[in-house]
Amino acid sequence: MENLKLDTARVKALASDADLKAIKADAEAGLKKLHAGNGLGNDFLGWLNLPSSITEAEFADIEAAAKQMREVADYVVVVGIGGSYLGARAVIDGLSNSFDYLIRDRKNPVMLFAGQNIGEDYTADLLEFLQDKSFGIVVISKSGTTTEPAIAFRLLKELIEKKDGKAAAQKKIIAVTDKAKGALRTLATQEGYKTFVIPDNVGGRFSVLTPVGLVPIAIAGFDIRKLVAGAKDMEVATGENVPFEQNPSAIYAATRNILNRKGKEIEILVNYQPKLHYFTEWWKQLFGESEGKDGKGIFPAGVDFTTDLHSMGQWIQEGVRNIFETVVSVKNPNRKCVIPSDEANLDSLNFLAGKRIDEVNKMAELGTLIAHTDGGVPNFRVEIPELNEYYLGQLIYFFEKACGISGYILDVNPFNQPGVEAYKKNMFALLEKPGYEEATKAIKARL
Repeated sequence: MENLKLDTARVKALASDADLKAIKADAEAGLKKLHAGNGLGNDFLGWLNLPSSITEAEFADIEAAAKQMREVADYVVVVGIGGSYLGARAVIDGLSNSFDYLIRDRKNPVMLFAGQNIGEDYTADLLEFLQDKSFGIVVISKSGTTTEPAIAFRLLKELIEKKDGKAAAQKKIIAVTDKAKGALRTLATQEGYKTFVIPDNVGGRFSVLTPVGLVPIAIAGFDIRKLVAGAKDMEVATGENVPFEQNPSAIYAATRNILNRKGKEIEILVNYQPKLHYFTEWWKQLFGESEGKDGKGIFPAGVDFTTDLHSMGQWIQEGVRNIFETVVSVKNPNRKCVIPSDEANLDSLNFLAGKRIDEVNKMAELGTLIAHTDGGVPNFRVEIPELNEYYLGQLIYFFEKACGISGYILDVNPFNQPGVEAYKKNMFALLEKPGYEEATKAIKARL
């Protein structure tokens, strides 16, 4: 099997070979810190060798639970927020038929998502939709008290128990949570839910290759073994003994930091495959939550091309020159669609007759790469041969490894997120949560 390819040719104008040579030692030091486990956040490095450590028994347990869920539910609601749902959704959306949710006579359940927001209309719409549907729940939370998923799960649990009865509902709920403590662990034990463990040493945004991601992906009918196999091969390709010049994650991490030191403060992840929209969302959390601290960090943004060329294209081409792009390109589409000839040719498209849509898309990609680099926007290009489980596994691990190295180059802890708690404290104080009395007084005094 091929590995993904990283092309840095269109960043060389700002990140020369001499620049890369100068930062090489920092990148190598970051890689060594990861593998030695002596850097900041070293208690959250369980993802590093995760692909090569998953056992046959773990695969079999997940696959058996997924099979059982598929047999009892036409719809499955994945309840989680941030890393507890984005990785799974990125893979599921990336591999699904674009109109999968409309297809009748399905082999696998429709995957729905809840607890990723506190939108009342969204939640009410979902509950109304599920009133007469056969559905199951995968609730993902280490503590069981994170506000968004906790609210959603309370409502969904109430609905499924009213519809099916408590005994039947128990067989339609899977909990992915802490191995020993927390509200969800306590509830799952009391109710007898099937459970899977979130490893203590894996943070949410790095958890897609744990049961957090693998359970929903398997329920959706995709091959988790191939996903992990791709990640495992990328684990080898980016290992600590791989020379810097041959290590794609190290080169990417180093080069993006060169660009950052030269004033490129924003990285835009670009895809030309609509199915990768949620992969971009996963990537944004991965880098944003890992690097954005201590007054540092490259701001992660994302666009779906060619769609967003008609909205963001002007700004990217001629706006503030503090950006660079990383294009994720899929070499071969999974489907074939050829543009027909038309005798009247009123739309003047006969020059494209006989061409595949993907050929047009690829020329749009190349034309945009040239235009943006000419416009002062450096461009990385990461190519995978096709969109399948194996190459999504490669892509996930490639970015995870690069993120860890890049965080250490920036001299931050890539594996914590202290700033996430700030809004929660204010929200709980405003809602007058017990234990927040002093904070409530203080924040109300400011209003």
